[in-house]
Amino acid sequence: MPRKAEYKPLLFTTTMRNPERMGRFLGVLLEHNGETLNDALAEKVAGELIARGLYAPTKMSASAKGKIKSGSPLNRREKAKILRDNPQLHKEAGFRRGWPSRFDTWFKFAKELGFVFYAPGEKIAFSGIGKKLAGDERPKFQQMAFLNAFAKYQRHNPFRRARNENAPLLLLLSVINLLNQDADFNGAGISMLELPLLLYWKDGDANKLYRRIKQLRRKHGYSPSWEVIVGICQDEIMDGEDVKRSAKSIMNDYPDEFVRKMRLTGLVSLRGGGRFVDINRNEGKKTRYVLNKYARYGRYETEREYFDYVSEIDDNLVSLSAKSVSQAAHDKFLSKWNAAYPWETIKAEMLALARERLSKDDVLKYLPNPVRLEFLTALAIKSRLPETAVRPNYPVDDEGLPTSTAAGNRGDIECVERGADGVLVEVTLLQGAAQARNEAWPIERHLAGFQKRLPGAMCRFVAPSIYADTASQVGWLLDTKRLLVVPQTIHEFVRHLDAKSPLYQARK
Repeated sequence: MPRKAEYKPLLFTTTMRNPERMGRFLGVLLEHNGETLNDALAEKVAGELIARGLYAPTKMSASAKGKIKSGSPLNRREKAKILRDNPQLHKEAGFRRGWPSRFDTWFKFAKELGFVFYAPGEKIAFSGIGKKLAGDERPKFQQMAFLNAFAKYQRHNPFRRARNENAPLLLLLSVINLLNQDADFNGAGISMLELPLLLYWKDGDANKLYRRIKQLRRKHGYSPSWEVIVGICQDEIMDGEDVKRSAKSIMNDYPDEFVRKMRLTGLVSLRGGGRFVDINRNEGKKTRYVLNKYARYGRYETEREYFDYVSEIDDNLVSLSAKSVSQAAHDKFLSKWNAAYPWETIKAEMLALARERLSKDDVLKYLPNPVRLEFLTALAIKSRLPETAVRPNYPVDDEGLPTSTAAGNRGDIECVERGADGVLVEVTLLQGAAQARNEAWPIERHLAGFQKRLPGAMCRFVAPSIYADTASQVGWLLDTKRLLVVPQTIHEFVRHLDAKSPLYQARK
């Protein structure tokens, strides 16, 4: 018998926090599109994810780790040994305990968002938008895919069957609009401390939630205690019927994960040093469209019906473009964030990324790692070389924070020294064979395009480590096409800037 639906706070998933990770996982599964899902196939997919470095089990031989890091393929025997040495105790409903259940843990959120449909004994079926997300690394498309999903996402969907009946993104945008229209408030949106009320809210009545937040602010201002918020959530909204949850989960973990997902849509900005969540004013057209189009939605009883609804591509979410940003605006944004983050902080954050460590900063932690690296790199250059013209090509919200990485048709960061010396700075967190496969040829295309505007321009390629094949490829670019690309590790690039050395380097 299915479990009885209950009211509960919203927690999407903590398994996948950024679009790059989900896209790569789906890229592996796409190779098995149309195949019947069984335990053997689930274990095969698990072995492929491990071999490509997307999942790292605890027990692996040094030789296997070395192969994965270098991008060399693992043979069937090596994969089987890793799976055998790392039995999974995990259990998901409908799946056998072990790797089949781990498979469901990896992909169930992608299923809920309309990217791929699967069930034991049935054929794996990718939707049109799921196929594109799995095979298209353009940041703009990734953002559209998640906006397409979250604009339609319902709490009471057949995959979850929570009793709460609302659309979280629509509820968030509606409540923020009401708060911002209230002359009593500062127009900064909803505070992180108030978000738990939204996550616990039982229905889609935005007016009622707005009035409750207004009542809260009148009594406690913008800084209510954790005890006050937890009390409202568990005693008032849930009427004491919620299971016991830690204050940290309610006040920190759940809002943190929610904001990460909402940021993927491009419609949400952070204000007040990460203390408030607001609507991105650069995306006003999309916001208005989402609120008008999806304010009323149907109810779906089966997983398949809901999946078909969520997976249908809304072309308007692609065609409505964001407000363009001028060079002067970029300069203003970089100056603003350089004032917030001094060089030593930027340096520490970049070195932490090189070591694959998470940021604890209240703003930076909401930027997926590849996005954060582009942002920090632009800040680093402007901080140490203030006379250099810096043009990052990532799209930004109205606070100047990137909403995704740079689009695929241009380089990451375009710099000009002494008015004429062009330097294209390309950054990546990819390592091993994936680095050589995905980065070298786009660099050639981007640099050639940049040289049409600034003849003689060169490129600095920055990554946690430089793979041997990547170094060979950039050497070939210089020898055959006279395109100078200087590869540097993040540590080397940071040292270069620390010494305030110019970026430009003439061809020898």
